Amino acid sequence: MADLRKRVTNNKATDVDTETENEGFNQDSDANLDLDSEDDKSLGNKVDLSNTIPSGTDKAPELLDSTLSYLPPRWRNWVIRGIFTWVMIFGFALMIYAGPLALMLVVLAVQVKCFAEIINIGYAVYKIHGLPWFRSLSWYFLITSNYFFYGESLVDYFGVVDNRTEFLRALVKYHRFISFSLYIGGFVWFVLSLVKRYYMKQFSLFAWTHVALLIVVTQSYLIIRNIFQGLIWFIVPVSMIVCNDVMAYMFGFFFGRTPLIKLSPKKTWEGFIGGGFATVIFGLLISYFLCQYPFFVCPIEFNEELGRMTLDCEPSPLFRPQEYTVPASLAPVVRMVTGKNTVMIIPFLLHSLSMSVFSSVIGPFGGFFASGFKRAFKIKDFGDIIPGHGGIMDRFDCQYLMATFVNVYISSFIRMDSPQKLLQQIYSLKPELQLELFTALRDSLTTRGILQLPAP
Repeated sequence: MADLRKRVTNNKATDVDTETENEGFNQDSDANLDLDSEDDKSLGNKVDLSNTIPSGTDKAPELLDSTLSYLPPRWRNWVIRGIFTWVMIFGFALMIYAGPLALMLVVLAVQVKCFAEIINIGYAVYKIHGLPWFRSLSWYFLITSNYFFYGESLVDYFGVVDNRTEFLRALVKYHRFISFSLYIGGFVWFVLSLVKRYYMKQFSLFAWTHVALLIVVTQSYLIIRNIFQGLIWFIVPVSMIVCNDVMAYMFGFFFGRTPLIKLSPKKTWEGFIGGGFATVIFGLLISYFLCQYPFFVCPIEFNEELGRMTLDCEPSPLFRPQEYTVPASLAPVVRMVTGKNTVMIIPFLLHSLSMSVFSSVIGPFGGFFASGFKRAFKIKDFGDIIPGHGGIMDRFDCQYLMATFVNVYISSFIRMDSPQKLLQQIYSLKPELQLELFTALRDSLTTRGILQLPAP
């Protein structure tokens, strides 16, 4: 009996040891499943890129840094940040003076740099420096995306010019098919470049590349479309984000006491509220100023006679003072000031108010999103190209969110139709359909008394 009990005890002990070994084996197996290559074993679950991605917040030119060395670090950073803020504002004004084409080229350059900063983080995270073709593929997809989106803009706004030659007409007609073919070429290229040991890394970076394209290329395309509606739709939103960023920093620096959000510990409620009020006031002032000049409010159109883009038009009622009847509750107050129940307001100022509220309340969340992204990888900035600020993406994280809002706002509440786009669609029709459309339009204009035909 004693021997039997001893055997049972030994069997249980053996079972426990076996289960323990199996659990250890399973844990090792699960860990191995998470490791895609030998490089991951040294990386483990820790992702710290603080020594890989350069930081520009504390960076300054050597001469400037030595000149300000007597200041405490907090104030030295404040002065450096302020100097390069004014440098960027001056550069922005210079680009506006250069005209819409210069602005579009700058938007493209900023887009490329932002894409490079995001993709470089992906390279560092997944440590794929030795993978075949992946850098080339990332830039190939960027070029393909730009060909599609910027081609769409050219087709919409310069389609009349494009139809002058057979070659450009073919590019316009088959633009989307060519774009799709280019993308499929990259897709096939990616599949052929897959390496067995790096499947997880390669597919992760494939997704990373497409998210970067969605964030950067799509938004820059919307910025270009906003510029075509008139420079005011570009200058005002961009200036509002700059104003909100600067004033929130100033209010937070001098008066900030109450933390706003854990993602960005330096952000305070005082800075958030102060920057919001300053942005609303600034937005109304700059909008009123820009509405006085056709150069800023006229949509960009291609003049066939001059052979270039022009900004010359009769400003629409949206940018000219209009008389509005005030609500009954405010009528006594308005009557005391103006002597009547109506006020003269430029309609664009009301739209400007909507944009300023968005840039003050929702715009900062673009920065919070970027802060969370950087914290996830333990980096301080996206780059170090701008001393005191960081990378290009550090300064444009809120701009892309604002660009989407403005484009949606224009489509929803302004609805500016493009004659060039309509003409492009007409030119794509067969000749007999074009003639049928011409006849129908002529009869309609004659019936409504808009067109007077000569007597036979």
